[in-house]
Amino acid sequence: MDLDVFVTAHRAEWDRLDALLSRRRRLNGAEADELVALYQRTATHLSLIQSSAPDPQLTGRLSQLVARARSAVTGTRRASWRDVTGFLGHGFPAAMYRTRHWWVPTALLSTLVAALIGWWIATHPEVQSAIAAPEELRQLTRPGGDYETYYSSHPAASFAAQVWTNNAQAAAMCLVLGAFLCFPVIWILFLNMLNLGVGIGLMSSAGRLDTFLGLVLPHGLLELTAVFVAAGTGLRLGWTLIDPGPRTRRTALAEEGRAALGMAIGLALILFISGAIEGFVTPSGLPTWARITIGVVAELAFLLYVYVVGGRAVRAGERGDVAEPEQSASVPIAA
Repeated sequence: MDLDVFVTAHRAEWDRLDALLSRRRRLNGAEADELVALYQRTATHLSLIQSSAPDPQLTGRLSQLVARARSAVTGTRRASWRDVTGFLGHGFPAAMYRTRHWWVPTALLSTLVAALIGWWIATHPEVQSAIAAPEELRQLTRPGGDYETYYSSHPAASFAAQVWTNNAQAAAMCLVLGAFLCFPVIWILFLNMLNLGVGIGLMSSAGRLDTFLGLVLPHGLLELTAVFVAAGTGLRLGWTLIDPGPRTRRTALAEEGRAALGMAIGLALILFISGAIEGFVTPSGLPTWARITIGVVAELAFLLYVYVVGGRAVRAGERGDVAEPEQSASVPIAA
């Protein structure tokens, strides 16, 4: 393609589009139709130049022109409470329901790994001695030791905020790093299960496993489920790169990536609840059965939210992606 001839042939159209976009008054019907037609043609011109005769200066000008035109054609809107309620009532639970075939097996396998690590440590004194010195192990596991005082070592509000921040970061890393072919997600998940397994093993060897579970279960059920959801979704995102299915790899990654980023926001809210339980309920003076009951109720509420609300939303056609008008538009290929 002769770029100079192409520019000469279409410069008037670009200038006319720029003039329409620069007008301060409202366009009439004919001008609005002309604006749409010029936007489509200019977008096509930009695509042709990028593929046949890329010129940085001309590409930059047309890209800016197309972006301005698209904003004028599609319009803009502000987020509202309707968006929030729609996300929490449909989009977020639908995204979790759609990925359940990934995060449920992830949860089961991870729990098994933590249990096996705990059993291995509890039944092998040489492993315990490799973790810490006998005096340090006694300090960790004795009544009033480090495992018990950990949850009351800071003011409740400060501790809850710290826990929430750490867990939200871990969940976000699982979601984002899933695009790197799953391996970082598996490593993050293993470190979490290793930490849990060590606690189970050491407290079990000291005959205080019931105390440990009484401290972990109130907040841990919901907290770990949120981490499992993030990890399973991250693994699904990584697998999309390997096997995008009938979609193109770019389209599949865009769709699943948008849903995953939305889930990061939703899971931050779930982890906020588990952090509040860990900060205010776990170290409280409530009986163990009462604290565990609160954790079980929170977990059951979450599962009902996913399987009832999310299942209904998916059957109604919700995919957990952003609304279609807000997705990136494809560049027109014909005027």
